[in-house]
This record gives sequence, C-alpha cells and structure tokens, in this order.
Amino acid sequence: MQRFVKQSSLNLFQQGAITCAYYGDILADFEPGMFSGVYWQEKGLVTGTATGRGTTYFIEHQGSKLVLRHYYRGGLIGKFIDDSYVFTSMMNTRAAQEFRLLMHLQSLNLPAPVPVGFAVRRKGVSYSADILTERIAESQDLVGYLVEKSLTTGQWQDVGATIGQFHQSGIFHHDLNCHNIMLDKQGKVWLIDFDQGKVKTAMGSWCHKNLERLLRSFRKERERLSGFQWQESDWQALMQGYQRAITSE
Repeated sequence: MQRFVKQSSLNLFQQGAITCAYYGDILADFEPGMFSGVYWQEKGLVTGTATGRGTTYFIEHQGSKLVLRHYYRGGLIGKFIDDSYVFTSMMNTRAAQEFRLLMHLQSLNLPAPVPVGFAVRRKGVSYSADILTERIAESQDLVGYLVEKSLTTGQWQDVGATIGQFHQSGIFHHDLNCHNIMLDKQGKVWLIDFDQGKVKTAMGSWCHKNLERLLRSFRKERERLSGFQWQESDWQALMQGYQRAITSE
C-alpha cells in the first residue's frame, strides 16, 4: 500500500519500507527511485560525480540542477558499518534532520542549498537514507578554487562574514571545512553539507570549535596539495570578516 499526503508544497510518500518527503514543484514527476544514483544514470541525467565517503551525483532534471547524496558513516565505526543507522523515529533520521535544518536556513535567507527531498529505507531496526538538494549554480568549493588561484583579502573577509552570519543565527555546522565552503561565479559564499548540523540558542564555545576545525582543514590541504594557495595571513583576513559579521547590528 502506498499513500501521499500533501502539507503545503511538501509531499510525503510511503510504500513498504521506504518513506520519502519531497517538494512537488521541483519533482513533479516523482518516483521513489529518484533517490538512487542508478535511476539517474539509466536516464542519462547524471552530469558529474564527486567521491568522498561515497559517490555524490550531480543531476539535471527538467531545468533543475540537483545533488544526490547518500548517508555514510564516518570515523572508526564507518570501517565496520557502512551506511546503516539505528531507527528510533522518522524525524530523528539523519536525512529528516538535515532536511528540516535546510528548510530553516531558507527561512533565515542564509546562503545554503535548497532542500528538494529525502528518502529513508527501513530494514528491521535500522535504516539507510539519501537527500536531494538543489546544486549551487556555477560554483566551486574552496579547495578546487585555491589550487587554481588565490582569493583576495576582500574575498577572505566575505568567507569569514558568511560564517559569522550562520553563527550569529545559531547555526552549528558539524563539519565546517574548506570542502564545504563554495564560491559562485558572482563571488557569493555558500555553505553546504549540513548533516548533523544543529540550531543553537546562542553563540558560544561551539563557534570557536567550528573555526578551529576550519583552520585545521586549511592547514591540512596546504600540506596535501601542491600549489594550494592559502597562507596564515589569509586566516587573519577571514577572521576580520567574521568579527565584522558577529558585531554588526
């Protein structure tokens, strides 16, 4: 048995072990298979991929540019359990939490991906999940950008100011690193990948920890990549922009 429920423009679909939530104005021809990379590959609509813990698919569908990401475990446990999580409730799944956070970021008009939909597949007491978002148009992550050219002082300040805007709004990014900061063709800074992100009640020590994590990622990429155009003085410019954002009224 399957059922559809419409709440505003958000549609819910359930069939057997799979539950999906999606925006019908973007996925007007919705099928649950849309949360599988194989589905898009068979239709010839995959325009590119990126690899990390798994494969992220870049998709073009009816004029929309989408990103499909599967949830994989990281850390030590990820060496033994690939993509399975303990199911307690639908709203507690990683996909539902990230989707809800992205909706909140849109309401705050913060530069983050537009959520399109998510799918959760249950298997006994566990689940696996996928999320679809809109792709940031004509953008590149900072790692890709910095192996080609450097940022100006003003651009570094914009990066810091953007992070400051998120922190000032109480948005904790669980994995703030230079892969998850995007720069589009117009020079606008975006943050992506809000898996395990949270809304905090106020700025606190978590902000400093966020920034420390980001600084470690810049230093790591400088050691790893030849020609990576980042130096410690760039961090000072980033922090200038950050301080400007968190002290502005």
